[in-house]
Amino acid sequence: MTLVLASQSASRQAMLRQAGVEFRAQPAHIDERAIEAGMAGAAPQDVVLALAKAKALALEVSGDLALGSDSLVSVEGRRFDKPGSRAEAQAHLRLFSGKQMELHSAAALARTGELVWSHAEMARLRVRKLSDSFIGDYLDAEWPAVSGCVGVFRIEALGVQLFERIEGSHFTVLGMPLLAVLAALRDLGEMTS
Repeated sequence: MTLVLASQSASRQAMLRQAGVEFRAQPAHIDERAIEAGMAGAAPQDVVLALAKAKALALEVSGDLALGSDSLVSVEGRRFDKPGSRAEAQAHLRLFSGKQMELHSAAALARTGELVWSHAEMARLRVRKLSDSFIGDYLDAEWPAVSGCVGVFRIEALGVQLFERIEGSHFTVLGMPLLAVLAALRDLGEMTS
């Protein structure tokens, strides 16, 4: 089996590599904003699952298994994507300050254009009160690395300083429900049980 990760995400690639999963990365070309717009009233978990499925199904990898994954953040019922600029990142962090963030992460597996498995998880992250000076210093150190990160943080780096409490899987916070993906690969006979 060749697993094809429908993403260029360094975090997702690192998770699979560190777990001993052989794969190759091939980005899926889908219009994520159009999918989200078509699901305007949907729950965040439904949106992230639809995006993961669309990515897995977008790859034309005959016989191979395609893995699509996506994450999004919601705070007080509002969905957030990756920040488009440093100013937007600063605005997001100010809005997140002192609030609970819900990080939704999903994955889907497809073979020859057919969805064979999908799963979504959520982690809750309590953002501590962030001062403007902390936000500025944080972005000085982490920008532009966090420009590609939903929630404006890398939990494996300085982003851990944003939070006072985290509930949920570490892998979900990193951007993919890895334990569920590994179980699905075993269930599908693609990895040794």
